[in-house]
Amino acid sequence: MNSCNKHYPVNTVCLFFFCCLAFVYVLPPIGVAHAKTIDEAKAAYTQGRFAEAARISESLGTSQGFALSAESLSVHANYIAKEGEKKELLERAVTLARKAVISNPNNADAHLQLARAIGRRAETVGIFEAAGEAEKIRESTETALRINPKLVAAHLSLGRWHSELVGAMGSFMARTVYGARKKDAIASFERALALAPNAKAVSLQYALGLIALEDFKYQEKARNLLMRSIGLPAKDAYERILHIEAVEALDNLNESDDDDDDY
Repeated sequence: MNSCNKHYPVNTVCLFFFCCLAFVYVLPPIGVAHAKTIDEAKAAYTQGRFAEAARISESLGTSQGFALSAESLSVHANYIAKEGEKKELLERAVTLARKAVISNPNNADAHLQLARAIGRRAETVGIFEAAGEAEKIRESTETALRINPKLVAAHLSLGRWHSELVGAMGSFMARTVYGARKKDAIASFERALALAPNAKAVSLQYALGLIALEDFKYQEKARNLLMRSIGLPAKDAYERILHIEAVEALDNLNESDDDDDDY
C-alpha cells in the first residue's frame, strides 16, 4: 500500500514522490479509536478515506500504525488538502514517520514513509530550508532498501530522487553536489519494474521520472509507460488518483510534442 510521490520542484529540491476528505480537525489522542485495527485502517485507505485511515492507524500506537498514518496524511496533503493546510499536515506526517522508525528501526516502510514525508514537506518551504533535505531523503530510502531490497516503492522513490535532481540541476551539478545520476535513476526504475511489472504506480512513476530527466530520447518510452499505466485497472482509491495523474501526464506530453511540431 505504498504510494508514490509527485514532482520535485527545482526551487525546493523536493525529491519524492513517489501520494479524500477535508482534514480540518485535530487528530484525536491515541486510545480514542482503541477498538479499531490495522485492517480497518487499511480498509479506510483503500476506500479513499485517508484522514480516517490516519486517525485509526495512529491510535494503534505501533510502528506499522504510525507508518500507515504518515502515508495516509502524505497522500491526503499531496492530493486532497487545501494549499494552506498542506504544510501542517506534512509536518505531522514527518513526526508520525519518525515515531514509526523509533518504534521499530527494522521496519522498512517506516523509513520509506519518513523519506516521502520529508520530500513532500520540502515542497512547502523555502529553497534554503529545503536544500538540506536531499541527503536525509536518500539516506532514509536507502535504509529502507537495506532492510527490504524488494520494497518496490522504495526503488521507485530512489529513482525519482535521482531523476528529479538531474532534471533540476543538470547531470554535472546533480552528480557533484548530491551524487545523483541518470543511470542510477534508470537502474532503480528497472528494478521496480522487474519486481512489479503489473503495478500501476510502477509504470507511472517510471514515466514521470523519465520526463523529469528532460531528455528527448526518453519521451517515447515515457509515453509507452504512461499508456501502460492507464491500461492497468485501478484497484483502490489511491490508484484511481494515479490513473488521473497518468492521463494528465500523457496529455501534457502529447501537447509538448504538438508544440515542438509548430517550430
